Amino acid sequence: MNRRTKIFLIGFMGSGKSTTGRKLASCLSWSFIDLDKRIEEKAGMKIPDIFSERGESWFRGIESEALRNVNSETKTVISTGGGTPCFGNNMEFMLENGLTIYLRLTPEQLEKRLGGSSTIRPLLTDVNRDDLGKYIQNKLGERERWYQRADITVDGYETDIPGLCSLVRKWI
Repeated sequence: MNRRTKIFLIGFMGSGKSTTGRKLASCLSWSFIDLDKRIEEKAGMKIPDIFSERGESWFRGIESEALRNVNSETKTVISTGGGTPCFGNNMEFMLENGLTIYLRLTPEQLEKRLGGSSTIRPLLTDVNRDDLGKYIQNKLGERERWYQRADITVDGYETDIPGLCSLVRKWI
């Protein structure tokens, strides 16, 4: 199957993958899938509840399974979770099966976006507001090596959707 029939959006939590994904899919007249929503449907619970009741390890397993289940989709933009590329050979899967786009933001931009998100972001639950910047910098530093493998890297802070759509059309 042509690997250009799926687009995987990757990036840190709060980088705008879901919002950009919906807009990009609309621009391309493609379908949109939010991988976290698929996971919630399959698990029958919200992501924060999965983390608190089952743990991150269980979540990562079901996340990898959900990712592989979108392989039959075509003309689809898929918004992934912030950690999706970093576990279970998921980045290799996405690179082999679609076009990957990294929505990059600086730690400062991410801190601004994530400032009030601890109740909906399981990995931020125990992070003190004063420690958020340092946490983001450290976690982003750990994940950047996977994100940088994407086919395309774009500014995730003020993403130019028409420009991104035009760029994607050249790739597909």
